[in-house]
Amino acid sequence: MIRLYGIPNCDAMKNARKWLADQRIAHEFHDFKKKGLEQSILLTWIDAVGWETLLNRRGMMWRKLDPRLKQDMDKKTAISVMLDTPTIIKRPVLDLDGSIHVGFSESEYRKLFDRT
Repeated sequence: MIRLYGIPNCDAMKNARKWLADQRIAHEFHDFKKKGLEQSILLTWIDAVGWETLLNRRGMMWRKLDPRLKQDMDKKTAISVMLDTPTIIKRPVLDLDGSIHVGFSESEYRKLFDRT
C-alpha cells in the first residue's frame, strides 16, 4: 500500500500528488490536518527517519511555536508538538509499503518507483 500524508494546500504535497497521478500510481492520501495522526504512526516514522527530519523548522507553525519549546526541543517534546499540531511535520510523508520518505523530489520519486 502506498500512502501519502500531509495537507492538501501545501505546495510540496500538490507536487507529489500530481507526480503520482501523472505516473498513474495508485495511492491513498491522508490529510492529517483533518484526520489527525496516530501516535503509533508517528513513532514508526521517527524510528525510520528521526524526529529531526520530520520536524519542519522552516514553516509557519514552527515560527508560531513558543520560543521556550523551540529552545528545549528534544525527541519527547517534538513528539508532543507533532501530535498536537501535525501541520508542523515536514511534508509530504510517503509510506511506500513500510518504507518512509519525507519531502518531495521528482528525481527521488523516480528512483523510488523505478521510473527512469
